[in-house]
Amino acid sequence: MAYYFVMPKAWKFFVSFEIPGGTGTLPLTVEAKVSEYLSLVMQLIFAFGLAFQLPILLTLLVRVGFLKTQTLIKGRRYAVVILLTVAAFITPRTSSAKSCFLSRFTRCMRSPSSSRAASSAAAPNARPSSMHDIKSIRENPAAFDAALARRGLEPLSKKLLALDEGKRDRKTELQQLQQRRNEVAKSIGTFMKSDPAKAEELKKEATEIKARIAAFEAESEGDAESAALTDELLRIPNILASDVPQGRDEHSNKELRVVGNKPAIANAKDHVALGEGLGLMDFESAAKISGARFVVLKGELAQLERALGNFMLDLHTREFGYQENIVPLLVRDHALQGTGQLPKFENDLFLTIRKLTEDEMSEELILAKKQIEQEKRGESPDIDMDTMLMFAHAGFKSMMNRFFEEQKWLIPTAEVSLTNLVREEILDASKLPMRLTAWTPCFRSEAGAAGKDTRGMIRQHQFSKVELVSITTPEESDSEHERMTACAEEVLKRLGLHYRVMLLCAGDTGFSARKTYDIEVWLPGQDAFREISSCSNCGDFQARRMKARYRKSEKETAFVHTLNGSGLAVGRTLIAVMENYQQADGSIAIPEALRPYMGSKSVIGKV
Repeated sequence: MAYYFVMPKAWKFFVSFEIPGGTGTLPLTVEAKVSEYLSLVMQLIFAFGLAFQLPILLTLLVRVGFLKTQTLIKGRRYAVVILLTVAAFITPRTSSAKSCFLSRFTRCMRSPSSSRAASSAAAPNARPSSMHDIKSIRENPAAFDAALARRGLEPLSKKLLALDEGKRDRKTELQQLQQRRNEVAKSIGTFMKSDPAKAEELKKEATEIKARIAAFEAESEGDAESAALTDELLRIPNILASDVPQGRDEHSNKELRVVGNKPAIANAKDHVALGEGLGLMDFESAAKISGARFVVLKGELAQLERALGNFMLDLHTREFGYQENIVPLLVRDHALQGTGQLPKFENDLFLTIRKLTEDEMSEELILAKKQIEQEKRGESPDIDMDTMLMFAHAGFKSMMNRFFEEQKWLIPTAEVSLTNLVREEILDASKLPMRLTAWTPCFRSEAGAAGKDTRGMIRQHQFSKVELVSITTPEESDSEHERMTACAEEVLKRLGLHYRVMLLCAGDTGFSARKTYDIEVWLPGQDAFREISSCSNCGDFQARRMKARYRKSEKETAFVHTLNGSGLAVGRTLIAVMENYQQADGSIAIPEALRPYMGSKSVIGKV
């Protein structure tokens, strides 16, 4: 009972240091950080106070026979969640502080993936930045809404500007406090000799202002308006270039050029019939190991894929000036946020989970882990005061499980790793453009492609690709886009493959791109052109998300422009070579450009 009598009075005293204009009930001088700390402690104690008493209450209920031990085991954390929620709502704090607390609590209650997309706590400086210039939206909301309409989206400027206004009001209030702090600091020196009493009054005011500024800055980390604005902006695609044709889907894409001629192949087989006929392509064994949309390449077909990757890397590095890189295949949330895959396209990605070792956990987490493992085995966990108090601290099971895991994403393309090399960097303009390449495995869930291309290697969960990335200035990005596309085309020209280049329409252009060229190669086995490379100019869209800049002058910086493209998708190039170079007996002729990589072999025959 003492808790309920003493806590409100203690709370009222300590929170008075946080409320703008408030004064403590005792004549104490409290430094800003001390006030912030005490206020935070009191907030936590009050919010979790009910949960702290839960072990005592439940133990008493068991002793008097009102509850059974098994019922207690099954329902204890549900009770904790309910009590935490109630505690959060009854906590008597300022409205801004309460909204901050509740926004954080709500984010914790979301699915793990949503929380990850909102912020990546494991990474320093990982808070997402705006990828659209809110100042530009503020100055011309109609133009922004018109740009969204080209993407088939509803107007959003009104909603964004309302969130921005709330954020700016808080910023203005903070700036006013900072300005007053500076004025008071100057006045103290003036009155120290002429009016010591006035100087002491100003010192007290300065202390109060410092505390209020500290409270403002602490709250700004969880500011609801700022978090909501960032979340909205993260989900809005790039603004399209003016020359992107209007249209809803691939049927409105514009054909720019066709290169080469279709080969004359009677009764052309597709790559599956050819590969299985040679005994070098095995989908059945791959399905036993990993499920659908995987393949095992054997012998000379495996060698041919390796030859294609090496050929592409040699061409791009030796003739076109790209720097080869070996990059991480596992990345953190903020890397995928930077290039635009998160948060909107999470379902297209693969997430990896590593269980933490006990050396990496605190004592409390080790105990919690043992409790959960006992439950999974159907055993009755030992319920004592310490473990129940620990669960009161931990909250709920899904949060606990995330404490036991380190989570990273498999890259869907080396674009993610290569582009993030300039994250939070200020580059020297003289070193631009940066041209980077990497040959990596890529991993995609193909969640939006259910039922499409289920036969063969066209759409796989795992495939290899040679990626091209350019980092350049706004003035050079359009010409760099044309150059990158030409580099990708050159691979097909040297392999003697028939292809065409398409300018994608508004409805078919990817989320992060402002303009995209698709290169489509002819596949005789399908009697159709199929995409083998997409070369995109992303403008400053990714750079804003990554805070990647270059130095325009001694005093001025600007966002870089980023570009990416496939140079090429190695697996699809393998398909194209097989189908275009198939022989009447089912063998595959090896293009001249690849023979040095194949030990001078000219034909792949049946094993």
